[in-house]
Amino acid sequence: MGAAAGPGFRLSRVGRRLVTVGLTAVLATSLSACVQSQRGEDSGQTMVFGAPGAPALFDPFYASDGETFRVTRQMMEGLVGFESGGVEVEPELATDWTSSEDGTKWTFQLREGVKFHDGTDFNAEAVCANFERWYNQTGTGQSSALSYYWIETFGGFAGGDEPSLFSSCEASDPTTAVINLTRATSKFPAALGLDSFSMQSPTAMKEYEADKVVAKGSGFEYSEYARKHPTGTGPFQFDSYDQNNQSVVLHRNDDYWGDKANLDRLIFKVISDESVRKQELLSGGIDGYDFPNPADLDSLRQQDFNVQVREPFNVLYLGMSQKNNPALRKLKVRKALAYAINRENLVNANLPGGAEVANLFYPSSVDGYTEDVAKYSYDPEKAKRLLNEAGHSDLTIEFWWPTQVTRPYMPDPRGIFNSLAGDMRKAGINVEPVSKPWNGGYISDANKGDAEVFLLGWTGDYNSPDNFIGTFFGSTENQFYTKPAPWGEELANRLDAADKEPDPTKRERMYTEINRDLKSKYLPAVPLSHSPPAIVTAPHVKGLVTSPLTAEEFASVSIEK
Repeated sequence: MGAAAGPGFRLSRVGRRLVTVGLTAVLATSLSACVQSQRGEDSGQTMVFGAPGAPALFDPFYASDGETFRVTRQMMEGLVGFESGGVEVEPELATDWTSSEDGTKWTFQLREGVKFHDGTDFNAEAVCANFERWYNQTGTGQSSALSYYWIETFGGFAGGDEPSLFSSCEASDPTTAVINLTRATSKFPAALGLDSFSMQSPTAMKEYEADKVVAKGSGFEYSEYARKHPTGTGPFQFDSYDQNNQSVVLHRNDDYWGDKANLDRLIFKVISDESVRKQELLSGGIDGYDFPNPADLDSLRQQDFNVQVREPFNVLYLGMSQKNNPALRKLKVRKALAYAINRENLVNANLPGGAEVANLFYPSSVDGYTEDVAKYSYDPEKAKRLLNEAGHSDLTIEFWWPTQVTRPYMPDPRGIFNSLAGDMRKAGINVEPVSKPWNGGYISDANKGDAEVFLLGWTGDYNSPDNFIGTFFGSTENQFYTKPAPWGEELANRLDAADKEPDPTKRERMYTEINRDLKSKYLPAVPLSHSPPAIVTAPHVKGLVTSPLTAEEFASVSIEK
């Protein structure tokens, strides 16, 4: 991936920390005096990275946003991880694992000699303490806004009405943890590489009351643990979070069990405006930033900045909710929308080089992918005919798009909206624009099914069909609101059955058939594109390996003057 490695490059997490290039760095001139002092006079290895948004907290279990994970990923590790520059599962805190024939009992052999940042031993008891913490959430902790990834992956909680995939955890001995499940699942063991399931110190979580979360207005008030004392096993440790100056400071964990980080300090400076991030890089105020404007990539390269374009492992789609607009419950109307939009033009005009028109709701590298599906070429006249046949020649839709955000799959929401809305109007569709801030109603309203037609997407968490289409269509009361559809429950049940199928060959056939029906029989949304998001760093930054999951780890980075 990128400058450090080609697409075939594979290096373990431990091995990539052997990279050492350079010794010194130039202090960032535009940071606050507070951040300047945090660098320290003798700190020759400090990187300042421009993050597009602020972390919500520092306890990854309660998080679902990429900016929180961008920080916690540097401090915490899971039982399994993902290969450097790729998406395949590799050992992390577990060195090996086996499963029973029926897929319900998973035995993990744990790495020895590992300690949490507070000196607590990492062992099988600590593994079980984490699982039991997750499973035994109560009250506010069971909210999907907090325990999102637990609910998406494991389902219910102890004593709840909803069944849970998790049954129990056993510490057979200090280096052997056994996870018992209630059924087989295609998610294991890859789901344990999710940042939300990072191992955290049982001692610190107890001391700083990690589970003490209180609903406050439209948000939450987090525990002292989540705000000031996150404690993992990773190569960096938490130092401070200056909310006034919007900067998070981490320092190297000198007692790390593997190869130590090259950087003395890693600072995430929150700069929400992409153009400001670019100016900060050009002026030397930061050493790199994420999601540069595709229009700037050539210029940045010409100025000798390192522009690395990740392999696309995402999808942008045009969602259609069947909740509030009865017309969208008709297949011919949904097909008309598919024919009305010019996806080739969208990719060529609004997305970075290397973007592709999406055939399915996930990339071709994921199991169950097939080219043998219904395709909808740009044909506004056919769209008009279908609308007329459906009795909706005067169709009016609310078309929602988000503001105050860029996403890996959606680098220019306004431009993408304008392109698609123009296409729809050419097909005779009356478009009523609705724009809301991403964290100011867009996501929450869309997830309730209130957005009629909308722009959203997904960057895969791991290599599994369930992580894409299982997440999208496994429920009938989410953003697509397929509950009124005669096939809504059928689709959800088929996805559940495929996930439970222990035979990989049979499971792949099941997903292939589901994908065919998603494009012809169901069409709850229209896949638009797969987009390769870029990341840019200054010439003196060496050793950054990009991730298709946009899950970069900075321990391998060095600064050379």
